[in-house]
Amino acid sequence: MAEKTARELAQQNIAENRKAFHDYHILQTWEAGMVLLGTEVKSIREGRVNLRDSFARVEKGEIWLHSVNISSYSHRGYADHEPLRQRKLLLHRDEIRKLIGQTTEKGMTLVPLRLYFKSGRVKVELGLAKGKKDYDKRETIKRREVERETRAAVKARQ
Repeated sequence: MAEKTARELAQQNIAENRKAFHDYHILQTWEAGMVLLGTEVKSIREGRVNLRDSFARVEKGEIWLHSVNISSYSHRGYADHEPLRQRKLLLHRDEIRKLIGQTTEKGMTLVPLRLYFKSGRVKVELGLAKGKKDYDKRETIKRREVERETRAAVKARQ
């Protein structure tokens, strides 16, 4: 197993959307910044964020993140934030244009895959995704079980 570099260690996941990998085929990914309030950043540092059932949508030439639950900060005073509010994502204009073109296709959606810190800033990894059919999901589960069994057999042999 290879040693992690300082950059990889600095980009440890805060939250991961495992359900997205089960329900969607991820075609392409982008890194985007987020517009956040101070209490939201502190709450994210505590790990009080949930990406389940979240999605991104293009509205009026901007990309907005919906249904991301960032719980209230534990040591908040009078300042607080709404846990499920929409949050603006920061991308370059040409990236937004590409996303607008690709999300207008039938069956394509933007899904947040993971949340992480990079140089002290919160970043979200967005994935352009196409929904899986039920038989695709069953195939993925079957493949995962076979891999698990082979790992167990190799481990038992050693």
